[in-house]
Amino acid sequence: MRSRASSADSSPAMPLAPGAAVPQLPVRSDLDTLKRLFPYLWDYKWRVLAALSFMVCAKLGNVGVPLLLKNLVDAMNLKAGDVQAVLVVPAALLLGYGLLRLSTSLFTELRELVFAKATEGASRKISLQVFRHLHALSLRFHLERQTGGMTRDIERGTRGVHSLISYSLYSIIPTLIEVGLVLSILAVKFDVWFAWITLAALACYITFTVTVTEWRTQFRKQMNELDSSAHSRAIDSLLNYETVKYFNNEDFEARRYDENLERYRRAAIKSQRTLSLLNTGQQLIIAIGLVAMLWRATQGVVDGRMTLGDLVMVNAFMIQLYIPLGFLGVIYREIKQSLTDLDKMFTLMEKDREIADDPSALPIQITASPAVHFENVSFSYEAARPILKNVSFEIPPGKTVAVVGSSGAGKSTLARLLFRFYDVQQGRITIAGQDIKTVTQASVRQAIGIVPQDTVLFNDTVEYNIAYGKPGATHQEVEGAAKAARIHDFISATPLGYGTMVGERGLKLSGGEKQRVAIARTLLKNPPVVIFDEATSALDSANERAIQAELRTAAQNKTTLVIAHRLSTVVDAHEILVMDAGRIAERGTHTELLALGQKYARMWTLQQSAE
Repeated sequence: MRSRASSADSSPAMPLAPGAAVPQLPVRSDLDTLKRLFPYLWDYKWRVLAALSFMVCAKLGNVGVPLLLKNLVDAMNLKAGDVQAVLVVPAALLLGYGLLRLSTSLFTELRELVFAKATEGASRKISLQVFRHLHALSLRFHLERQTGGMTRDIERGTRGVHSLISYSLYSIIPTLIEVGLVLSILAVKFDVWFAWITLAALACYITFTVTVTEWRTQFRKQMNELDSSAHSRAIDSLLNYETVKYFNNEDFEARRYDENLERYRRAAIKSQRTLSLLNTGQQLIIAIGLVAMLWRATQGVVDGRMTLGDLVMVNAFMIQLYIPLGFLGVIYREIKQSLTDLDKMFTLMEKDREIADDPSALPIQITASPAVHFENVSFSYEAARPILKNVSFEIPPGKTVAVVGSSGAGKSTLARLLFRFYDVQQGRITIAGQDIKTVTQASVRQAIGIVPQDTVLFNDTVEYNIAYGKPGATHQEVEGAAKAARIHDFISATPLGYGTMVGERGLKLSGGEKQRVAIARTLLKNPPVVIFDEATSALDSANERAIQAELRTAAQNKTTLVIAHRLSTVVDAHEILVMDAGRIAERGTHTELLALGQKYARMWTLQQSAE
């Protein structure tokens, strides 16, 4: 189900046939994803370098703690009553030990404090770029997308920036620095076997962790896909709440949702089993390495080659190394997951903009009510299904042209092409003599206002929704537009007035009230070109007649395109076009078309009889 209905002549997205292959996106390597992320962080290069410096200082302090602990233990060999035992040990070693501990924490906090701005800044910049890019994508993309899954991808991608930076900069790199320092100390201070045992244990640990985690990644990806699928279905069902109620399908929707949850549960259990295998293997390798190191150190003490302080230092080094390594599996998995999530968000950013401005495009130049020309326009959403076939007509400056016809004839497609939601495949559309493909999209859309057939409002106040036509409008301007659209009295009668919330997609308002808000919004925008796409379709006959005068006032001195089903709303149009199967079958004024006695005349007779 879609979140909102669309007419038969405006549905470019066709569902895939059962069993049809879904196009696969090219696989991006983790290194490519990191390369995409790096420029965002390098904008804060001085903070990055400062954070790395603090991180190195923190690790130097951390490695210094076991060295000082060794000296402290060895210094305790002093005889009882010795003055040095009272003065030197407490005053020097204990003070130094405490300072090293403090410096480690201090430099770690400074690193996080300095780098927080870079992390949050990169995350904000990426999120904003994705948001802007999604708005820049074509209508075709937004008709085909699944809102729930896409928002989940963006949410996880944004979170992935934080996780990736946090785990890599705060865990992986510091651990590698510490490993290098410890191996150097053990190899220089003792025999090389200490370094080899540590290195062998680390190599086995890392190899096992990476291998098993890579194998487990498929289950994590499956969990994410099932999670997005369940979320999409839930969002889609809730957006279509009324339809679910109309057909009494609450249980059906619950079963569909539960099917996704069940598949997710099975994938999550499989993922947990493999995680338990990973953790058990890691602890076994750590235990073997630790026992081997302590055995070697103990033997050294027995042989007189090492002191008790050396044994304590080796043990402290091993504990400091293996505590972060104990989380390596989790960290590596989270980094891989963050890279996957970030890649999905970058993939969204790389979606081709079907409708893009030419690099040399300039804003459209309009000084007064412009003429609009459709010149031999042909268009199809899909090659096998042409919608418009060689359509040509003109809307003279300040005049009104109406388009009527049966559903699927291509009426609404004219409005979408004029807004440049799609580009024509043949012919061209001009406003004030300028081809809309050669000017910026933003300037074209700024010059056009529309009252759509299906009015979707933001879940905000009535005033916000009316003022959306002109951001920054004063309350007086909003109120004036509401009065012109004949909705001011209704708003004033509500307890909160213009502060009344309209609900999700405006569902707290009736169809007619939503339509009037849309009319007020367009009146407030006050563009030189206006489109009324079934603008009074949700109004009863009395309200329709009442608002027709306001629509005529709104259209005065404006170039207006009216798409209508009720012929009574377009009798005063400068010219009426009768669309049939993507072509203009008849054209003329209301009187001329009635006198012709063809399609328009039959439609008029049928509607008058029905009324």
